[in-house]
Amino acid sequence: MPAPHPAEFRQRAVELARLKDRPFSQPAKELGISESCLRDWMNQADADAGRSDGLSSAERREIAELRREKRRLETENEILRRAAAYFARENLPK
Repeated sequence: MPAPHPAEFRQRAVELARLKDRPFSQPAKELGISESCLRDWMNQADADAGRSDGLSSAERREIAELRREKRRLETENEILRRAAAYFARENLPK
């Protein structure tokens, strides 16, 4: 599922929020996003830059990809397990 806001929009929103010339809530209101959303974007930008603890965006994407791959492999293993059981029953002496 694509992000609802482009990366450039999020980056610009973070830059505006980091300017200390006005309250934090004002840029969020002007951009039509919630303060918590803007705060999350700021925290993610800090993690991506290595300024705070947490997973970077690249690490989050890699984890999501690995989870999808794991689900696919588990499904394939289940199919193979069932096929092996089916053929084992077929080869039993009658």
